[in-house]
Amino acid sequence: MPKAKGTPEKTAARWMQAALARQPEMLKDLQTLVAIESPSDNKGAVDRASEFVASQMQGLGGKVRRHRPKQFGDVLEVRFRGTGSRSTRPLLLLGHLDTVWPMGTLSEMPYRVERTRAFGPGVYDMKAGVVMAMHALAMVLEASTLTCPVILLLNSEEEIGSPCSRAITEKIAAECSAVFVLEPAQGAAGAYKTARKGVGQYSVQVQGVAAHSGVDFEKGHSAILELARLLEKISRFTDLKTGLTVNPGIVQGGTRVNVVAAEAHAEIDVRIARMRDAARVERLFRSLRPADPACSVKITGALNRPPMERSRGTAQLFQRAQKFAAEMGFALQEASTGGGSDGNFTAALGIPTLDGMGAVGEGAHATHECIFLEHLAPRTALLAALMADEQ
Repeated sequence: MPKAKGTPEKTAARWMQAALARQPEMLKDLQTLVAIESPSDNKGAVDRASEFVASQMQGLGGKVRRHRPKQFGDVLEVRFRGTGSRSTRPLLLLGHLDTVWPMGTLSEMPYRVERTRAFGPGVYDMKAGVVMAMHALAMVLEASTLTCPVILLLNSEEEIGSPCSRAITEKIAAECSAVFVLEPAQGAAGAYKTARKGVGQYSVQVQGVAAHSGVDFEKGHSAILELARLLEKISRFTDLKTGLTVNPGIVQGGTRVNVVAAEAHAEIDVRIARMRDAARVERLFRSLRPADPACSVKITGALNRPPMERSRGTAQLFQRAQKFAAEMGFALQEASTGGGSDGNFTAALGIPTLDGMGAVGEGAHATHECIFLEHLAPRTALLAALMADEQ
């Protein structure tokens, strides 16, 4: 283990050796955690996953606290003391234990290792990242190189927007110097994420006037036609130059083919790259009006996650990570993504946030979800080196 000082290359090699030695145990823990199915809407299931991690972290000397929302699983907070000054601000390791997969998925998508990949529900998003954090912590604690305090925070309902855990995340992050998010890496190259789009959802509901389409056609006022006109307007909100996109993902309306539709609605996904566009999007949606005065329109929704904009602090974190990766013998890239994470919340507070520090793989939320095993030890070693270097 890298206790003694040496050249950066020798220190990096020791971290790599330590991570490689732990890989069989990491895979064992990963199999256990994937086998504990934990869909966001099943509190008991998520709590079982939380209990497994909590027991492992208590074994390392972590101080465990459980935040207990009634509707969702417990939010797990584990604190580790550093050996440095008491005034040193903590480092936050951020992730989630919930998955998009319903109970019973494991019978159809069992955990399995096939040559260079490990498969299973939630293995990539993001149970491998949780296991990486567990073992990176074990490595720095074993090496007595954890100088700053570290907080491991694992949320229980990230996949459905973090309705309960957001406030907890923001409160804890406010006391931290930096945030490392163990979400999956970007692409097959395993890029760290230094920017994410903000995410919102709007609902457009139209009320029309029903009528028999054959007998009283002229007395009807179609909510479907009105919604179609509105969707044409909404499509023009997209501004690719600034990274603003709108997508009508769900459209429903009407009751029968021979009835002029009295109701119709659409669910709209919104993504923004810049926080200054949030007010613009809100104004555009609230300004929508029906062309047919006999119809009415109701707009609900808002921005759920602010964008994670690439800040100077985040860029500095990435540069450190890139340097350590080079010393370990692999290239590290940075990327931006249109998807959101809990890192959006911490970055919006002005706290340097580096995301995508978890597993490299593919198929998030898909039946071929998997991680690439060749990256597991190197990226765990990199995470340990970054924690040991945090002052």
